[in-house]
Amino acid sequence: MSQSQPLIIDCHGHYTTAPKALENWRNQQIAGIKDPAAMPKVSDLKISDDELRESIEANQLRLMKERGSDITLFSPRASFMAHHIGDFNVSSTWAAICNELCYRVSQLFPDNFVPVAMLPQSPGVDPATCIPEMEKCIKEYGNVGINLNPDPSGGHWTSPPLTDRHWYPIYEKMVEYDVPAMIHVSTSCNACFHTTGAHYINADTTAIMQLIQGDLFKDFPTLRFIIPHGGGAAPYHWGRYRGLAQEMKKPLLSEHLLKNIFFDTCVYHQPGIDLLTKVIPVDNILFASEMIGAVRGIDPETGSYYDDTKRYVQATGNLSDAQRYQVYEGNVRRVFPRLDARLKSQGR
Repeated sequence: MSQSQPLIIDCHGHYTTAPKALENWRNQQIAGIKDPAAMPKVSDLKISDDELRESIEANQLRLMKERGSDITLFSPRASFMAHHIGDFNVSSTWAAICNELCYRVSQLFPDNFVPVAMLPQSPGVDPATCIPEMEKCIKEYGNVGINLNPDPSGGHWTSPPLTDRHWYPIYEKMVEYDVPAMIHVSTSCNACFHTTGAHYINADTTAIMQLIQGDLFKDFPTLRFIIPHGGGAAPYHWGRYRGLAQEMKKPLLSEHLLKNIFFDTCVYHQPGIDLLTKVIPVDNILFASEMIGAVRGIDPETGSYYDDTKRYVQATGNLSDAQRYQVYEGNVRRVFPRLDARLKSQGR
C-alpha cells in the first residue's frame, strides 16, 4: 500500500456482538461455581458459522465499511473476561471458548479480522498458567497479540505492579513469539469504579506510572505494550509524568518508555485526539476505535458516532498525510510483526 492509500488497521476491537448463546453459557458456568451439577459442558455451547457471520456482518463489518476501515484486531469482549469470577479452571475454560470464537471469525472473514487472545488469568494464580492458552492461540490460531489484565481481581488491585517479576513468565513468552500486549482490565466489581468510565481509564494511567517507577525495559528491551483508550490520563498529564520521572532519576520518557509503549486512538472527541497527537510522538500512536464498545451513541454536538475515531484522526491539524499513514498502518505493522507477516503473505 502506498502512503496515499494506507490500510486502515484498527488495533483495538472486541467481539461485543457475539451471539446470545455465549452469554447464556457463561451465566450457566457462573451458576455452576456454586452448584457443580449446573456446570455446563463446553460441548453444550453450539454457535454455527451462519450465526457468527450474521453477528459480524450486521455490526462490526457493516460499520467498518461505512467508516472506511479495513482490518480489525479482534479479541474477546473485555468486560466479559471477568477474571475475578471463579478459579483458574473457570477462567481457562472461558478463555478457550472466547478465543476460539474470535479465531472462527478470523477464518470466516480473513481479509478483515485478525485474532488477539485473552488470557485465562485468575487472582492469586501464577501468570505462567496462562502460557499454554497463549501458545495455542499464537501457534494454532495465528493470533498476533494478547490482552493482559493488570488487575485480575476486578478493581481491587491485588496483583503486583507490571514491573514485578510476577509477570515475567508472560513477558518471556511475548519476547519469544514477538507479540505485544494490550494492557486491558475487565469488569470492575468494586462499586467505587465504574467499569468503562473509571476502571479502564484508571488502569491505563496506573500502568504508565508503574512502568515509570520501574526499569522493566532494561530486562526486556523488545517488550511492547499498547496502553489503550488514548493512554488514560497520561497524555493530558504528560508534564507531571516527565517531572516525576525526573525526580526519580529516571531517563527521559523518550528513552525510558517510548521505545516500548504505544497509545491507541480510542479517544472519543476531537480535542482529545488533538491533544494526543500534539503531546505523544506520532511513532507511538496506533489507530483504534473499540467500536460497538463502551460508548456506542451519537454525539449531539457533531451528529456522528463518538467511536468513529477515524473522523478525528482525519480532521486533526497535527498530522501530515505521511504521519496519518504511520498511525493507520505503519506503526501497527511495526508493533505487531506477526500481523505484518500475515498481511505480506496476503500481498497487502
